[in-house]
Amino acid sequence: MNAGGTTLHRERMDRFAQAGLYLVTSQALSAGRGTPEIVRAALDAGVRLVQLREKELGGRDLFRLAEEVRRLTADAGALLVVNDRLDVALAAGADGVHLGQGDLPVAAARAVAPDLVIGASSHNPAEARAAEAAGASYVNIGPLFTTGTKPWSGEFLGVEGLRRIAPVLHVPFTVMGGIKLEHIPSLLPAGARTIAVVTAVTAAERPGAAARELLAALRRGTT
Repeated sequence: MNAGGTTLHRERMDRFAQAGLYLVTSQALSAGRGTPEIVRAALDAGVRLVQLREKELGGRDLFRLAEEVRRLTADAGALLVVNDRLDVALAAGADGVHLGQGDLPVAAARAVAPDLVIGASSHNPAEARAAEAAGASYVNIGPLFTTGTKPWSGEFLGVEGLRRIAPVLHVPFTVMGGIKLEHIPSLLPAGARTIAVVTAVTAAERPGAAARELLAALRRGTT
C-alpha cells in the first residue's frame, strides 16, 4: 500500500525527515507546567516536529488543546502529529496521527486520510514490516531504554534491538523510550535520525535549553 501518494503527504514527509528531534508531549510529566508552555519553549529552541500525546484527556479537551498547539506549531512552521486520535488530528488540522498496536488500523486511517503523516508503533521486526505494508509513513521503534512514560512489560530493545528492526524497513523510522542526551552518540551509528523524547524535554528544568542541547547533539552527529 502506497503511503506517499499525495503531494501534501510528500511535502510533510520531506519536513519530517529534516526535523531530527521529535517532541512528544505529556502534561502529566511536565513538572507542573502546561503543554502549551513546553511546546512554545521547544519551538523557540528550534524543534519542528511535535506529537500531542495526552492520555489523560478526553476527546473534547484533547481537541481544544490540539487547536491551541496547532496554532503554535503552524506559526513556527512545525509539524503536529496527534497520538491515537485520527478524529482529533483531522478536526484540528494536524499534519499527522500516530497509532499504537491497539489503535485504529493503519490501513483504515490511510484510506480516510491520504494526506496525513501516519506513524505506527512497533516492538519487533514483524510489527514493523506489517506497519509499513499497511501504509505507515514512518514506524516508531521502541521502547529502547527503561521508561516510565507508559506501562511496559516487554523487553527494552536497546541499541541492538534497533539494529535488528531498522534494516527491515524502507520507510523512515523514529526511535523512542527513555532516550536522553547521553544516548545519542550510540543511536546515530545504529541508523537513528529522528529521535523522539518526552521527559528529556518536558521534565527538564529548562525545556528550551534541553531541546536545544538535543538538537545540537543530533546535528553534530549527522554532519
